[in-house]
Amino acid sequence: MITEIGYFALVLALAVAVVQATVPLIGVERGMPSWAAVARPAAVTQLGLTAIAFGALIYAFVVSDFSVLNVVQNSHTAKPMLYKVAGAWGNHEGSLVMWVLILALFGAGVAVFGSNLPSGLRTRVLAVQGMIGVGFLFFTVFLSNPFERVVPAPLDGTGLNPLLQDPGLAFHPPFLYLGYVGFSIAFSFAVAALIEGRVDPAWARWVRPWTLAAWAFLTIGVGLGSWWAYYELGWGGWWFWDPVENASFMPWLAGTALLHSAIVVEKRDGLKTWTIFLAILTFSLSLLGTFIVRSGVLNSVHTFASDPARGIFILGFLVLVVGGSLTLFAVRAPSLRAGSLFAPISREGGLVLNNLLLMSALATVFLGTMYPLFLDALTGEKVTVGPPFFNVTFVPLMTPLFAVMAFGPMLAWKRADLMGAVTRLKFALALTAFAVLVTLIFSRGPVLAVLGVALGVWLLVGSLVELADRLRLFRCAASDSWRRARNLPRAAYGTTLAHAGVAVVILGITGSLAWETESLQVLRPGDTVDVAGFEFRFEGARDVLGPNYAAVRGTFRVTRDGEEIAVMEPESRTFTTPPMTTTEAAIRPTTLGDLYIAVGESDGSGGYATRIYHKPVIQWIWAGALIMVAGAFVSLSDRRHRVGAPARKKTAAAQAAAAPSPQGT
Repeated sequence: MITEIGYFALVLALAVAVVQATVPLIGVERGMPSWAAVARPAAVTQLGLTAIAFGALIYAFVVSDFSVLNVVQNSHTAKPMLYKVAGAWGNHEGSLVMWVLILALFGAGVAVFGSNLPSGLRTRVLAVQGMIGVGFLFFTVFLSNPFERVVPAPLDGTGLNPLLQDPGLAFHPPFLYLGYVGFSIAFSFAVAALIEGRVDPAWARWVRPWTLAAWAFLTIGVGLGSWWAYYELGWGGWWFWDPVENASFMPWLAGTALLHSAIVVEKRDGLKTWTIFLAILTFSLSLLGTFIVRSGVLNSVHTFASDPARGIFILGFLVLVVGGSLTLFAVRAPSLRAGSLFAPISREGGLVLNNLLLMSALATVFLGTMYPLFLDALTGEKVTVGPPFFNVTFVPLMTPLFAVMAFGPMLAWKRADLMGAVTRLKFALALTAFAVLVTLIFSRGPVLAVLGVALGVWLLVGSLVELADRLRLFRCAASDSWRRARNLPRAAYGTTLAHAGVAVVILGITGSLAWETESLQVLRPGDTVDVAGFEFRFEGARDVLGPNYAAVRGTFRVTRDGEEIAVMEPESRTFTTPPMTTTEAAIRPTTLGDLYIAVGESDGSGGYATRIYHKPVIQWIWAGALIMVAGAFVSLSDRRHRVGAPARKKTAAAQAAAAPSPQGT
């Protein structure tokens, strides 16, 4: 009964989405307030219905209702409860229910918290959001029914992919979808602005918090995915430039550019056409990621291989959304009023350079990801584009971006003094030079490691110097600096944290790659191996039983200078439902890096294949990502992100000629 309620709720949600997409739009275009007012209750109702459907699906997994085909294919009675729940979205059909739920959540957020928006803009945004919902709900109801019954019901299920039975992968998809789907709001705002024919600082102020929230969630999702790959797959790396990894990274790059471009619209009423285009592009890349994962064009642990009909529908929907929005952009964008002029050396100029470099990097990732797929589709020829390509193309494009990031916040709007900014950053320059000197003297790593250290230190110190400059630290009385600190907008602190987080990520990547120590060998009980000054003694391996797997657990005693550091126990797990062997690495963080051990198969004579690594400062990668996310949420707490932007001052003649634009408080 609950299963039928869930499916019926999805059908009703589709009907409500059709109403939300059409009736309010007709009402606002024809001046019918009662029709336009339908948008807000429709958005809230759609959220309630999709929540009922999602709750019904989770219930089916929790109680192991094997009369539901989705549960049969992705669950098992012996599976731990966490993964029974996670199994609800760890598959194609269930992930789509989560997608439409999050889509409805963001739409309802605009309906409930968007009271400061002009009614016409809010109505159009919700109508566009309803159109997106129609596409995904139709796909879910008619082509990907998560509540399909199976008769007769089997006694047990076939289980969830063992690689997905991990806490990191349990929470990774929800955050990733919050990011993917969150960008739909920026898209809806962009399309609504094109329909309305108006983009102004108030529009940018309204769209920025939604974009920032989506960017923060996507950052968490991407970070969780790389962390899972690091400790679960046993190969010691954290990013492989896999096409599905890139599918989430591309909208992150575009969303980062969108955030910075929207600042120019808000502060200087410039880059309006470009910002609209970025909003369309970012969500389009999110849809592209959906196509890659669900079309069956790739075989990956990340993907849900599907039948061709599903792939064709998603491709058609992608073409419709992207093609329709770009057509509207081509027709309406030329009519948008040009923004203010600015000099190349200015805050605006720095943000334009930021966007150019980010878009160049995005183009590189897009080409390396999509070219093999296009070539395979057109000619059947298989081409592999892997880490070497991305490392020699992406990294050089991002290097100048990191180099100029410290300058940007120091520049004034409209016209700036570059030498003045350099003078204020002299402390950052001095510390960077010192870090380079120390690295050259003590490092045995590659020369590029020096560049990585220089960029990380430069950006980290530069971000802190910019904040100190705002507070006039050491240039005025401490009480005055404290007053400035209390009055400084939270968004300023958020910017400093985000930029500092990027610097920490750079340092983590540099240290882990440049000074990593690796040792691959077959060890027998009693054997020892020295890695980076640590002695690893293999004590042997034993069989253990888990909730739904059997494992071989190795025991390693780690010492340094005769003192015991840790006892580490990596595992090789064998699942039977479905059959698969996975690696569970043992990781011991130390002050300056991680000790990492993965154990493999037995050689049949008492020896086991082992991988032992010392990875300096690798945890800084995820610490930096957390700092970036913290910066985003600190910025979101700024009251200015919850109200409309002040309208630009008008002359008396202009005020007489036009009605005043809506303003926030």
